[in-house]
Amino acid sequence: MSTSRKQLVYDIPMRLFHWLFAGLFVTAFFITKTIDDDSPTFSYHMLAGLLLGFIVLLRILWGFLGARYSLFSSFALHPKDLFSYFTGILAGDKRKWVGHNPASSWAAIIMMILALGLGITGYLMSTGYKETFEDLHELLANGFLVVALMHIAGLALHVIRHRDGLIFSMFDGAKSDLPISAVIPSSRPFIGLIFLGLVATFSIHLMKNFDSQKRTLNFFGTTLQLGEGEEEGSEGDEGNERQGSESEDKITESKKENENVVNSEKSSNEQSDQSEQNNADEDGDDD
Repeated sequence: MSTSRKQLVYDIPMRLFHWLFAGLFVTAFFITKTIDDDSPTFSYHMLAGLLLGFIVLLRILWGFLGARYSLFSSFALHPKDLFSYFTGILAGDKRKWVGHNPASSWAAIIMMILALGLGITGYLMSTGYKETFEDLHELLANGFLVVALMHIAGLALHVIRHRDGLIFSMFDGAKSDLPISAVIPSSRPFIGLIFLGLVATFSIHLMKNFDSQKRTLNFFGTTLQLGEGEEEGSEGDEGNERQGSESEDKITESKKENENVVNSEKSSNEQSDQSEQNNADEDGDDD
């Protein structure tokens, strides 16, 4: 038996993750594409990336402990399901899935894997391996963007085909035309508060341990370099000034040495001329 009234499917923790996940990636990606990496603002790209990795870890945990359609076991990940889903679209099949359909199931898994990869490579880049992992990090980010855009396109296609308001299910957690047996009993609001508390605590930890002047982060005992700090820049300027001053001193010393050589040669020439003049005078006296 099914009902046209909207029924609860997605719990609050999963919905919170969904929007934080999307928002943090958009924030980090936007900063990367619009802010120069020498700018102090660029450090927030890395902070957003660390927070993104943290909420993915929470989502993985919830994938084993959450409500029915938050569980990874509810995801339609069998290749046959994915093939049938796409062939059904072409054939006009309007089958509806209670939880994640095969395409969104694969998209969710792939994006979480890519997000973890971004977090790991970003961490390694900030510990001195930027040149080694920079290309891989960028590849993962672009891959994430492609999958996200495909996911949005699939959502748009679903809405056009079914006109069931699926786009709102990640806001209110509900879908229509579902069998009563598919409905989850609770949205888990208390777990949602715990989720927000953990995210807030981790965010505060990041900000408290972030030195905006040096652009470094003390990440649980490890110092991460999130960019070139102001002190490093000023030290570099001072070093350049010292090098310039030393060069000028060397030039001055060289000039002085050259002048001393010239003066010494002049003195020797004068002494030689005087000696010749004296010898000439002595020869005159002898005559």
